[in-house]
Amino acid sequence: MAVAGARPNRRTLIVGGVAGLVGGLAATRGAQAAPVTTAGGDPGSGPLARLAPLPAGAPSRAGFAAAEQRYAPYLVTLADMVNDIDDSDTELRGFMAGGWWRTPVESFNARIMEHVATLAWFHGADRPWNPYRHDPVLLARLDAAIGYYLRLQHDDGSWSEFAPDERSRAATAFALGYLSKTLRQLRDARALPERGAEISAALHRAMTWFLDPGNSGVWQDGMVEFANQPAAGLAGAAKALNLDPDAGLRRLLDDRIAYYAAHAQSPAGFLYEPRGMDIAYNLNVTLTEFHEIHTEVGRPVLLPVVRRLAEWLGHTVVPEPDGAGLVSFASGAARTPMYFLDPVTPDRQQRDLGSVFARSVPGLRVFCPAQEDRDAQRAAWAAASEPVAALAPGDTNPRIPANIPYGEGYPSRRQRDVAIAGLPAVRHSRFTQLRADPNDQHYLFLRRPSYYLQAFLGTRPNGVVRAGLGLLWHPDAGTFVHGGQNSNTECWATVLPGGGTDAASNLTPVYYDGPAGTGPVVAPDRVAAVRGDLGLRWTTTSGNVTVAALFTDAGIVREITTTMDAVEQVPLVLRPDDQVRWSTGDEVVAGVPAAATAGSLAITRGDVTLTIDWGQAADASVTPATRTYFLDESRRLHMLRIPHGRAGRIAYTFTSAGVAPGG
Repeated sequence: MAVAGARPNRRTLIVGGVAGLVGGLAATRGAQAAPVTTAGGDPGSGPLARLAPLPAGAPSRAGFAAAEQRYAPYLVTLADMVNDIDDSDTELRGFMAGGWWRTPVESFNARIMEHVATLAWFHGADRPWNPYRHDPVLLARLDAAIGYYLRLQHDDGSWSEFAPDERSRAATAFALGYLSKTLRQLRDARALPERGAEISAALHRAMTWFLDPGNSGVWQDGMVEFANQPAAGLAGAAKALNLDPDAGLRRLLDDRIAYYAAHAQSPAGFLYEPRGMDIAYNLNVTLTEFHEIHTEVGRPVLLPVVRRLAEWLGHTVVPEPDGAGLVSFASGAARTPMYFLDPVTPDRQQRDLGSVFARSVPGLRVFCPAQEDRDAQRAAWAAASEPVAALAPGDTNPRIPANIPYGEGYPSRRQRDVAIAGLPAVRHSRFTQLRADPNDQHYLFLRRPSYYLQAFLGTRPNGVVRAGLGLLWHPDAGTFVHGGQNSNTECWATVLPGGGTDAASNLTPVYYDGPAGTGPVVAPDRVAAVRGDLGLRWTTTSGNVTVAALFTDAGIVREITTTMDAVEQVPLVLRPDDQVRWSTGDEVVAGVPAAATAGSLAITRGDVTLTIDWGQAADASVTPATRTYFLDESRRLHMLRIPHGRAGRIAYTFTSAGVAPGG
């Protein structure tokens, strides 16, 4: 047993790992006893009382304020989460078992403990629907969990995530946020003052480690990786310093915010995740941390960063003309692709807090539900008769309840419609944008009268990104081609016999004003000046695939040369009402595999036809994939594959009824 006030050796702490945890739980599961509330470094002893579940039929949906409905699933899950806290008489006492949050489910993973903030909120929340306010059983188990969380801290102030001796930027950054929120709740409730003093000391150690400009594990020279993580640490530090001011640490915080603004954002506009772009993380996570920073610091210190980010994000999405939602540049994402975004997404999400920026940065309104639509969704939730469903282990993100008190700021439906009309692909009919990052990342956004195209070229930031062409969209008919990320079977690419693709290689690009090889070569920083046909040539690292592409007003021509027989792979997005036919006249039905010996495939959607022509008969196929689009699954991915030997010429041409190509 540790002596009160001591900080046990961490190697001793984790001995036995999960095996010891399971044994401890088996010995104490179901035990009932008077709650034991301890303080200091002593993990306590004896079983803890179990938190009572909600009464049958509780909670009443009608009792929740609209913006607080997101608490409801956490409320009905709370007893199960709390009762899984280890109460064995071992160093694992207080570990939040059950797999409720984060992996690996290992005793050294401090990220598992982030729900202490959730428990502290429910302990202090004065709401008519919250029966756990000032509950002594909840407080005793929270106390044990905080004690375990603090015992995991290294002497230098950091925490670990993936290995016992790791100094984890992420675990420490998020600990700063969740523990500072926990401390705020405990002080407001006048609960566990000695434990609160321990949290305060732990936060000071963590800030000393995290805000140190010489800490290369957090602050890399020239680029701040995984931008959401240091943003979380800055937000947590700002809150901690509001609770316990420290002039020296405040100066370090201001310095690190400035450093972050200068180095976490690519000149292209995105925030690095990890070393490339990632739409989902920038929107769902980092923006929420920015708002916390602004709230805790008291001024919008990162607003210029947000504005540049919004301008970048506007190039990465296209709207479906029927209002189904947005389709995004998924193949270029270096972490978690956001393939699409519905106009109104399920309510329990992180993007609600980021919506606050829609008030001051109109370009972000595209990514938020309209206030009227969110109101209708929440009214329907309140009126529903079925019980509130509990959350499953692993699906209990503590960021969601932690964000709610910071507010939200949805645009009106008209404001959102205006923002969509202002998207670059919608507002303009012609432009060429090449957004370059110093790490040899080239993001090409090309608008011509018949289409909008997104592509990635250069050096991939990691093996997840799929290079080459990524998306092809028509202003009147929507998305026709949409490449996937982290897969060689769902990207727009040239596929070699072993299954490898040029999309899984770094692609050295050369740009031309006109056809590749005959038009003048254009330097990357002059590509934006090309208003007519743009030529592009790329070659894989090994030289086994070379592609010369020409982008005209009517469409695209890809000329492929390979060192072995290859296949053109095209990820088509089809709707059930699309008219799809081979050049033989045979029909392709959406959702049904098809094959033909044909020279082209034509997809007609309304008055618009995209014809994919490979010039000579080949044994081509269309295979439905599992990925569907939007909540209504109104579109499905289909893979078109065309064998072309060692050379192929594939033309993608748009025509509209009664309108000449490109007209």
